Amino acid sequence: MTISSTERAELRAAVRDLLQDGCTEADVRRVMDTDDGFDRVLWHRLAEQGVTATLVAAEHGGVGFGAREAETIAEETGAALLPSPFISSAVLTVALIQAAGSDDDRARLLPGLAAGTTIGTVAVTGRRGTWTPEGVDVHAEEDGTLSGTAHYVTFGQIADVILVVARVGGDLGVFQVEPGAAGCTRTAATVFDPTVPLSMFTFERTPARRLGSAGWPAVQHALDHAVVALAGEQVGGARRIFDVTVDYLKTRIQFGRPIGSFQALKHMAADLLLEVESATSAAQHAAAALTDGDESAVRAVALAGFACADAYLNTAMQAVQMHGGIAFTWEHPAHLYLRRARSGLQLFGSSALHRERYLIAKGA
Repeated sequence: MTISSTERAELRAAVRDLLQDGCTEADVRRVMDTDDGFDRVLWHRLAEQGVTATLVAAEHGGVGFGAREAETIAEETGAALLPSPFISSAVLTVALIQAAGSDDDRARLLPGLAAGTTIGTVAVTGRRGTWTPEGVDVHAEEDGTLSGTAHYVTFGQIADVILVVARVGGDLGVFQVEPGAAGCTRTAATVFDPTVPLSMFTFERTPARRLGSAGWPAVQHALDHAVVALAGEQVGGARRIFDVTVDYLKTRIQFGRPIGSFQALKHMAADLLLEVESATSAAQHAAAALTDGDESAVRAVALAGFACADAYLNTAMQAVQMHGGIAFTWEHPAHLYLRRARSGLQLFGSSALHRERYLIAKGA
């Protein structure tokens, strides 16, 4: 379903209003130390707004939006540093089910994901974290069971719908594993950013059910949606910490005047603004190209994949420097944004991988 820019702005405002009320810095710090890693009450409030149903088709209880709307929502979740399985469940899992699953799979799994009553995750890559076909370390045995390991599984400890990408014969397939299935061990990983919990999954002849017959193209389709949503989170976070920094430059007084009046800081702020605006354009263009099925979508997604990650990291690092010593403390919000920026550098593919995809798609 296509909506107008005005309706998209209203969607953005609705999500922003909800997060301003339910996802303050204090809320983020409280939630990231819980076992779940997210606020289930806030998650259900987001579900009531249709956020969890963003990409789900209407016949399965969704609102039938596309990557444009997912990116718009992600800008607001990123700005608020929302700890939630939005990308893991509402984007990556949903997109993969819709791309790889049969009609029965969609009817069976999507309604719960759309309603936010179930949480989904996808185990894609192995220890190397390449997010490519070569990096898949789980194998489907002849008896239909799975063996191997998957790493960097987002919100893996609390997922109800577990999808696993595994080698089957000379191809790749998508399988569903039930929570608590025999031979499946979920181990929480030690993470740099506690707002994005990751897990390692180990499978030892674990019973599994294959979804449809699609291979890697369906996985890449889902990953592209996740990359665009992550890019939205990154530019949303970059813009928020940039605004926080500019406010600080206007109010911090040294030598009798605001430090923002110093020429060196003016130039740094101007460069960061240009970088944030450029990254925002890249994220929104990629979302539009993916939604419209544009032939340039692969190139646009790859560009957003590295441009937004790099812009977020640079903005967060410079924000720490421009705040001075106070931002090096755990108590300052700049520290949280820096950690989120670093956590996204490798998620769903490194900047190097996205640059390689961009060059290949460009024909360089």
